Amino acid sequence: MAENSLGNTQYFRTKPDQDLEVKEVLDLVYNAMDEKGYNPVNQIVGYIMSGDPTYITSHKGARSMIMKVERDELVEELLNEYIKNKSWER
Repeated sequence: MAENSLGNTQYFRTKPDQDLEVKEVLDLVYNAMDEKGYNPVNQIVGYIMSGDPTYITSHKGARSMIMKVERDELVEELLNEYIKNKSWER
């Protein structure tokens, strides 16, 4: 017979914000920028180049999300997707 586990501590784990994948953050930021009428590519490039978070709208938490990701990780993700779409990978 199975032992009653009501007395034992059970663990429930959620995905913390900092564990969001870079591509998820980019999707969220892109969509928020587009919804607000900004050019997402220009704004994200401005943020990556300068590090100034005011390039990114705070709409839907986009600014706080993108600030949790290192800028070099953003560039790496963008370049990886570009390479994959160009079929440069072997």
